[in-house]
Amino acid sequence: MFDLIVIVRVPQPEDIPSVADALARMRPLCLAEDGCVSWEAYHSHEDPARFVLVERWATRDHWETHGAGEAIQKIYVPEILPRIEREVHPSAPVRL
Repeated sequence: MFDLIVIVRVPQPEDIPSVADALARMRPLCLAEDGCVSWEAYHSHEDPARFVLVERWATRDHWETHGAGEAIQKIYVPEILPRIEREVHPSAPVRL
């Protein structure tokens, strides 16, 4: 598995609804992609300008291919990326 955490901050408050809407539209497209095990976007109650994306891909190659897909190219790049600051963290679950 390849897990990814993306922390998103929206600097301009007026952009928050647009980013939330675009993330919601991305979800079904991501889930339909080959190798997508799960894809969730969370909106913070404590900080309305903060979103956290939690993605699980079958392999890193599947995630890298995702970059050329419809969700990224038609929604994320034109609608979200210009409005955000982000941290991308390939991650692994903590287990005993």
